[in-house]
Amino acid sequence: MTTLHRRTFLRQAAATSAVAAFTISGTKSSGTVLGANDTVRVGVAGIRGRGGDHMSEFLNIPGVRVTHLVDPDSRLFARRSDQIKAKAGNTPKCFQDIRKALEDKELDAISIATCNHWHALITIWACQAGKDVYVEKPCSHNVFEGRQCVEAARKHKRIVQHGTQRRSGATWQLARDIASGKLGRLLVARGRSYRVRKSIGIKEIKDPPAELDYNLWLGPAPMQPYHENLVHYNWHWFWDTGNGDIGNNGVHAMDTTRWQIPNATLP
Repeated sequence: MTTLHRRTFLRQAAATSAVAAFTISGTKSSGTVLGANDTVRVGVAGIRGRGGDHMSEFLNIPGVRVTHLVDPDSRLFARRSDQIKAKAGNTPKCFQDIRKALEDKELDAISIATCNHWHALITIWACQAGKDVYVEKPCSHNVFEGRQCVEAARKHKRIVQHGTQRRSGATWQLARDIASGKLGRLLVARGRSYRVRKSIGIKEIKDPPAELDYNLWLGPAPMQPYHENLVHYNWHWFWDTGNGDIGNNGVHAMDTTRWQIPNATLP
């Protein structure tokens, strides 16, 4: 397995057709067709915050087993594994490197709750490895990466669901009534999202914890010194790894407003 060269990701993508540049060595689409009585084996990538919610939800779905946990920070594995063992009775396989997890033939689907800058690359790799995908919002760090995700899903014939939960929430299904024209013609819709947040301050540069594979955590982001404002939550507020509140919560408001206007386009 070769080392991931993060700075070459977008450059390679632009230079190739579809997503051929991203293929993981030794993997190919499995083509497995699951029957109604088969167990779906799910892995969760990024297990500290939102990934813990993913894990809990999957543990409550009949016919689904959480069999793989993926996170560059190995300090998280023990507690999450104990939760799965207590609820479902199995002990999950744990990986710091997503590539190793995707090579496992005993994995059917991956649920992605990593930092935003990893979403697109894991989605593409998972499709190439024959896995179906649930990816948290935003599905990519920019528009170009999002298009590569769509192309990968189509090329490898995988199911990829984007985690904009309002699309499946019962309350927000009313947006379909608005879009249908039942309530008249909607011409303008506005989405807002803002939070009063305390300053995250400035943290000193230091060596990363021994349990954290910081190179893997950065992944396709540019190399930079480690500081505690990056790992874990505050990566949202750095452009190399997050999208600010527009990608954190604003994506829900923007999606809902556009959903209500049929064939909406960007201004």
